[in-house]
Amino acid sequence: MSHPHPDLDAPAPLAPGALRIIPLGGLGEVGRNMTVFEYDGKLLIVDCGVLFPDENQPGVDLILPDFQPIRERLDDIVAVVLTHGHEDHIGGLPYLLRERGDIPVVGSQLTLALLEGKLKEHRHRNVPQQTVVEGETVRFGPFECEFVAVNHSIPDALAVAIRTPAGLVLHTGDFKMDQLPLDSRITDLRSFARLGAEGVDLFMVDSTNSEVPGFTTHERDIAPVLDRVFTNARNQRIIVACFASHVHRVQQVMDAAVKHHRKVAYVGRSMVRNMGVARDLGFLTVPGDTLIDMRELDNYPPEQVVLVSTGSQGEPMSALSRIAANDHHVVQIQPGDTVVLASSLIPGNENSVFRVINGLTRHGAHVIHKGNALVHVSGHASAGELLYCYNIVKPRNVMPVHGEIRHLHANAELARQTGVPAANVVVVEDGVVVDLVDRKAFVAGKVECGYVFVDGSTVGDITETSLKDRRILGDEGFISVIAVMDSVTGKLTAGPEIQARGFAEDDTVFDDLKPKIEAEIEKAIGSGVDDMYQLQQVIRRVVGKWVSDTHRRRPMIIPVVVES
Repeated sequence: MSHPHPDLDAPAPLAPGALRIIPLGGLGEVGRNMTVFEYDGKLLIVDCGVLFPDENQPGVDLILPDFQPIRERLDDIVAVVLTHGHEDHIGGLPYLLRERGDIPVVGSQLTLALLEGKLKEHRHRNVPQQTVVEGETVRFGPFECEFVAVNHSIPDALAVAIRTPAGLVLHTGDFKMDQLPLDSRITDLRSFARLGAEGVDLFMVDSTNSEVPGFTTHERDIAPVLDRVFTNARNQRIIVACFASHVHRVQQVMDAAVKHHRKVAYVGRSMVRNMGVARDLGFLTVPGDTLIDMRELDNYPPEQVVLVSTGSQGEPMSALSRIAANDHHVVQIQPGDTVVLASSLIPGNENSVFRVINGLTRHGAHVIHKGNALVHVSGHASAGELLYCYNIVKPRNVMPVHGEIRHLHANAELARQTGVPAANVVVVEDGVVVDLVDRKAFVAGKVECGYVFVDGSTVGDITETSLKDRRILGDEGFISVIAVMDSVTGKLTAGPEIQARGFAEDDTVFDDLKPKIEAEIEKAIGSGVDDMYQLQQVIRRVVGKWVSDTHRRRPMIIPVVVES
């Protein structure tokens, strides 16, 4: 089995007749999925998503794939194929289109409709778009793409089979094998089997649930649980939080509301927009007179309404977080409200979600979540389903995609168990290049690719170093020390003046420190040091040692020495 290696060199130029696969995101994290395929000088991109920051990335709004490895080759891109409409697969595309605005974008009807709002928001006009459906085969340069229906937690998802003279690649996108989906659109295993009979040279498989044994629960199994929630909350208001793109989940809430004679109001801009799109395209059925505007809530008693909200991951600016903090302009929690968190817990978001649950509970809400009721099922295939897929497709080579390291390795082990030779199972992380030559996949090298942080309107200006500074400032505070030195006599004429933020309430704590700083500066000057930078380093060393010894803290220390 091939493993990522930090000492890998840049890949050699691609051999004639070979296919190169360059993952730029999504392998090593759940998010920012993006894979580049190269053949005969042309590039095909599958997905271009975002990753949402965790608490260790203060001030960051989004994290993008790193476009640097393809920045000089934007004109070689023949198309971007989107497998489905989730943020972690389409959210980065507006940023790629900033670099070349006429890249053809390919996807299903719902996927492109959900993308449209993002393109407008980023003021992208006249982006060439091509709608495809399952069963369709379309050629983009040297890549022949066949689209296959897959079932996921958003409608209209597609796997893509990519044919080149180098071989056949089958990329599942995100998928599961729910045999009783709400929209009756199952993962097309007949096509998987047909492609397997043709000979799948590289099978790129969703790894998210590869550690979970058995089969993913049916989406429709949630219906009786929701029904019970509605029955138990007979005289109370109900708020259901889920992803703003989970059309099937919202449909089930809608159906339960109709059955229990309740009106439904959307809370959160993305929920309003996405469900409007889904309804217009026929993916969401909304019975007449069911939907009301959030501002009309006061016209109905609590037992007659259901709110469907964004913010199930505890995102700070989302509707549910604001409601939990009693900071929403329309919705306030009333004692006795029932709140249902109908979503997964994405790794890294646990603290944010628990903070929201605690806030809701403090205001008197009864919170139902995945931990205490079956109010969420995953959108990804569990180990049992993946084993079926490997046995149906019988691929020559396997490259697990979409997941953290543990997920990729668990998926690789499943492939091996079904008889794929260990040498043909390639486990790689972002930036590690895989070539397909003579029907054999192998690691060919590595390209530099890291996290690209979006902070407000700036893209890529924030570095790991500046994030480290932010973490120190947030956790440990900062101390500034200003000293003025006479340039003629070399004596201190003012200071040291010490100010602190987030470190101590009262600056008198530094009274013992000032004489130490003065003594060290005079000692340094006496030994011939007159360079301002060196004197600043003396101050930094004295303050750092004092703070560490006295307070066991490591704040940011900013020494300034000026000449008078």
